[in-house]
Amino acid sequence: MVCSTTRVSTWAIVVAAGGGTRFGAAKQFARLGGATVLDRSLRAALRVVDGAVVVLPPDSSWMPPDGVHTAIGGATRSESVRAGLACVPADATVVVVHDAARPLASPALFRAVIDAVHAGADAAVPALAIGDTIKHHEAGGAVTTVDRDGLHAAQTPQAFAAAALRAAHSTAGDGTDDAMLVETAGGTVVLVPGERRNFKITVADDLEIAAALVDSP
Repeated sequence: MVCSTTRVSTWAIVVAAGGGTRFGAAKQFARLGGATVLDRSLRAALRVVDGAVVVLPPDSSWMPPDGVHTAIGGATRSESVRAGLACVPADATVVVVHDAARPLASPALFRAVIDAVHAGADAAVPALAIGDTIKHHEAGGAVTTVDRDGLHAAQTPQAFAAAALRAAHSTAGDGTDDAMLVETAGGTVVLVPGERRNFKITVADDLEIAAALVDSP
């Protein structure tokens, strides 16, 4: 683990420690338009933040660009974020957490969530309103329709007041995203408009779609 003591205000943690079970390989290292998925995700973050930590699998041979720090991930996503957070300087004021598997997030989206935290939120999450009809498959096979009014699909990058994120992780809890932990701790979470291009690469077909978007004019 390589940690920094540089005095900066806004840092990114790019979470790239997953094994890619559904993808069939570590998707963050797959090639996408001449770069890896991880490299594209990191590149967008570096256009906005002052410093970055990439959280990697224990056996990774990926080499960070100059000035980018690395940490080794844990058994869960939350553990991996905490490993990255340990490398963020104590005087950082905003921390942005981004999944490496979302390589098409724009720098403008990073700025939007950071601006929302500067405006007073403990956490800012990009999200898209759900347009599809949602069905819940219950135990025993029964199906019910879920009211989709007010439902949003959360994305990353998610920005946090650094103190709120550290406090939320201090209990060593687990969540599907960090905003959930901040919300559970009583923090204020706001939504900003997400981007439809900013989908998460989960299966091999997703990479093909992303490649078409990267190659499109």
